[in-house]
Amino acid sequence: MSLFSLSSASVAPFWQLLTRLGEIQILLPLALLSALWLWRRSAQTEVAKRWMLALGLAMALTAASKLAFFGWGWGIAAWDFTGISGHAMASAAILPRLAWFALMGQATRLRYWGVGLGFGLAAMIAYSRLKVGAHSPAESIAGFLIGSVASLLSLRVSQPAKARAAPPLWLPVGMLAALLLLPLAAPKSRSHDWVLQLSMQLSGRAQPFLRGDLQRQPQAVPLSAASSSLARRRPAPAPKAAAVWGPALP
Repeated sequence: MSLFSLSSASVAPFWQLLTRLGEIQILLPLALLSALWLWRRSAQTEVAKRWMLALGLAMALTAASKLAFFGWGWGIAAWDFTGISGHAMASAAILPRLAWFALMGQATRLRYWGVGLGFGLAAMIAYSRLKVGAHSPAESIAGFLIGSVASLLSLRVSQPAKARAAPPLWLPVGMLAALLLLPLAAPKSRSHDWVLQLSMQLSGRAQPFLRGDLQRQPQAVPLSAASSSLARRRPAPAPKAAAVWGPALP
């Protein structure tokens, strides 16, 4: 359990629901569904490819950072960093793109507003990870930045005017309904447990590293300080035997 973990009673229901909106089990199927629709339109194939490639790289980097800590204890104690926040990454990588997809065929200004609202909601989800005690600020910020880069890379793909036709109305409406209902009805996500199990299998450990282990790891001591400490602990040399002087023998 995270060092930051709070009892569920101490966290406002708003933050509990909002943080669930960043679960990969909720967002990834919606991203795949919209990418599939784009893929089937020849003018949108490059858009779908760029989005899925960027999202896949962001997910791989996030998973690698978690495996590195849980399996081998690689983290940054000064930042309280044990791995990239998956919720923050997924929400920033997917929600702005879903807004762009839902508003295809609409005025450019409206689509910009939609993408901006997607990033704003992703930022709130990243903040909710702090409110529920799941991540440190460094972990949430890292996730939001990496997800945002993935979104922006795919949003930069140029589109011909004929490619801006809107998807059928039932598709964005169904996605919106899923975003509203799944945080309430979806079963608890098991992705964290899967990462823990995989990290132990890869590292051969019986137990994963936890946040408290990162804080207990010995810190590097500067060479000058170590030398001074060693000098203080070194025993003083034994005094040399004094010469014995006496009267000369007759």
